[in-house]
Amino acid sequence: MSKQTKETKKYDPDVKVKDFCGKKKIFFLISLALILISLLSTFTGVDIALEFKGGTIITYSYVGEMDASTIEKEVGSLVGSSVRVQQGDSLDGDTHTLSLSFSSNDGLTADRQAEVTDKISSLYPDGEVEVLDSNDVDARSGSEFFAKCIVAAVFAALVLIVYIAFRFKQISGWSAGVCAVLGLLSTLIVTYGSVVLLGFEIDSNFMAVILTLLGYAVNDTIVIYDRIRENQSLLVGVPIEELVNISNSQSLRRSLRTSITTFGSMLVVTIVALAMGLDSILSFSVPMMFGIAMGTFNSICFVPGLWVWWQKKRGVDVLKPTKKAAKAKA
Repeated sequence: MSKQTKETKKYDPDVKVKDFCGKKKIFFLISLALILISLLSTFTGVDIALEFKGGTIITYSYVGEMDASTIEKEVGSLVGSSVRVQQGDSLDGDTHTLSLSFSSNDGLTADRQAEVTDKISSLYPDGEVEVLDSNDVDARSGSEFFAKCIVAAVFAALVLIVYIAFRFKQISGWSAGVCAVLGLLSTLIVTYGSVVLLGFEIDSNFMAVILTLLGYAVNDTIVIYDRIRENQSLLVGVPIEELVNISNSQSLRRSLRTSITTFGSMLVVTIVALAMGLDSILSFSVPMMFGIAMGTFNSICFVPGLWVWWQKKRGVDVLKPTKKAAKAKA
């Protein structure tokens, strides 16, 4: 029996070891397919929120019933551009609210807004339509907010690389950091694709999802890296694929429980939002569910396999034992 086998038998992982590394090509193909679908979704049309494009929002109160699709068609034909209509209930419960969003660089003039009001009143003469509020939205403020979010995302990615590089320098920290960020980038791209394909707007809620996932989606990856570093001292001389398989299998239950709990919370929020007709909450909770699911897949399946592939390309088949393990062995 080889020396390596003897050393391996000294440590019982106490879990059923799954061959994650043996399936890394399949995981790579799945990730690549999801990324391509998400990127190609851009060509189906991206709905960018008014806060990023600029325009006018007019809010009305009314009584009775109104058909949103009819208002979109008639008012859109009047102003010569697309109109987004949102309906809601006022706080007193006797009246309803109607919000019309118009995309325009210069907004709607007062005369044009009066024409829109007259049009709605003519469509629903018994609706007691009254203007509650009218606001012009400057696209520059939205663009500045978007740019700040991008800068925050890039800065967070760089900090993650540096943090992982120093914390996990025993397992080639820089490559571990880059692999973690590549997995995170994959998660964000797929989340973007889900927003586009489901017809949600690219708005402040989307940016909130992105910034939330920047911190959450990499958590399981760090847990697995930490387990690899611990097993590096316990499984001296074990091939890197087996080391990662054992570490990943030991972290699997914890990772799945955490992700399922968070996913379940977002699912409950989504169900409540659907029942109450709260579209603004749906545009956060639904993309978050996609991000959580993709982040879990990347942390467990994609990132460890990518890191192993990187190490093999560098000619690393077995991780060097830590100084503590080397002294203990001596």
